[in-house]
Amino acid sequence: MSATTQELPRSYLTEADREGLSPNEIYLAESQAADDADDAETSWAWLRYADLPAYSLMTLKHILGADFVRTQGFLCMDAANRAYGKDWLDR
Repeated sequence: MSATTQELPRSYLTEADREGLSPNEIYLAESQAADDADDAETSWAWLRYADLPAYSLMTLKHILGADFVRTQGFLCMDAANRAYGKDWLDR
């Protein structure tokens, strides 16, 4: 599933802010902008599209729990699956 096949969360960036950014950089910048606007729900909604490094997802698991990671529905878990195995959330 990709960001282009779903309705994206509310945007806090202008077109000028997005100019020159890769899709992943846009997801991260949108997440930060939503967080700066005290909109945690939208911040997490943008972050779920980002291709996060394996260690970031593992840190989220350790801090917020495996159920939180599952519930957020992160779309790019390939790096974590490669690094930790497909059942890493269950261990």
